[in-house]
Amino acid sequence: MAQQRTVGGAATGEVEEGRPVDVPVDREYLQTVLLELLRTPSPSGRTDAVMQYVGERIAELGIPFDLTRRGILRATLRGRSPVVRRALMVHADTIGCMVKRLQDNGRLEVVPVGSHSARFSEGAHVTVFTDEFERTFTGTVLPLKSSGHTYGDEVDTQGVGWDQVEVRIDEPVETARDLTALGIQVGDFVALDANPQITRGGYVKSRHLDDKAGLAVCLTTLKALVDAGVGLEVTAQLLVTIGEEVGFGATHGLSAHLAEMVAIDNAVVAPGQQSREETANIGMMDMTGPFDYHLSRRIHALADEHAIPVRRDVYRHYRSDVAPALEAGVEARAALLGFGVESSHGHERTHVDGLVALTRLLSVYLQSDLTFHDWDRHASGTLDDFPSTSVQPVDLEPVDRTVWAEAGAEE
Repeated sequence: MAQQRTVGGAATGEVEEGRPVDVPVDREYLQTVLLELLRTPSPSGRTDAVMQYVGERIAELGIPFDLTRRGILRATLRGRSPVVRRALMVHADTIGCMVKRLQDNGRLEVVPVGSHSARFSEGAHVTVFTDEFERTFTGTVLPLKSSGHTYGDEVDTQGVGWDQVEVRIDEPVETARDLTALGIQVGDFVALDANPQITRGGYVKSRHLDDKAGLAVCLTTLKALVDAGVGLEVTAQLLVTIGEEVGFGATHGLSAHLAEMVAIDNAVVAPGQQSREETANIGMMDMTGPFDYHLSRRIHALADEHAIPVRRDVYRHYRSDVAPALEAGVEARAALLGFGVESSHGHERTHVDGLVALTRLLSVYLQSDLTFHDWDRHASGTLDDFPSTSVQPVDLEPVDRTVWAEAGAEE
């Protein structure tokens, strides 16, 4: 039976009930939004401008949203369920730096915002934001011994670390007093310039693909659903967080009726990992533990049903918005989907084909029903209704184990 459904709040066309469709993806929109997001600095703690951009894009699609006191954005995608039971979580904040000290040589000592190595910041162009909004300064992160003509082989033997680098400001400054005169202070944010580039072959090279690429995918997914006139079985929300890189992204803002939540973040492309830049990727486990058995496999099955290229992977030194949400007490199934990123938190690279694949996967997932139609609509239930051995069977270990005689015992 066909019926009318909604996305955001406006009535849409007729679709066959319960059957997700593979909707067209606007690649030009995806790339345009991605580049604009990447060119909008947003280190954790200084994210208002990027949230303004995201809100304007969602408003263009006619989807209702609001923002929390601190600036987390919540967009609601109306479906058949009367309350929000599903959430996509993606973060708009990125790694960056903060001024720790104005040095006597007129340069800045900085500390990292978020977890990243100074090794990959050496040579980075930066923007320093002062409290006077119209006064920003450009600069470069340099090792303390940055001239081979002066230090010779010492440039190769200097250690790696944030105490081994400094920021050179592109102004005629030679002392800490000169920096103060510019209005630069301890606590000012230092954004690593993204310098995005899309190659002829579809590779995207840039800092901060984590998680600007995921955010672009989510916005493109919303547009794809609206443009195609399809709706949702389950009312969902898009939660755009602003503190994931420092560990407290999805701590609030989620619906009290949530049954499923899926974080959209980078998938690690490196030796020993299965994730790819050209595919969608499903994280089965990270450093905080396995993701939901049923939801993860349900999403994988959707990818197979719609011929969406997908990989499954396990990540060691990794944490997403799922972790703070679960730690905050959200009682919902949780999964992780990712776009492949080579050299994450370093000189990052992904591929447009992988972003398109992830957009397709999110589109069919949002159209699908909950993992368990009846059970997942309630916060609790009886053992008789619990989907246990019927969906996750195990065989008991055999009782006839062989017992070896102790050494020296009589036969």
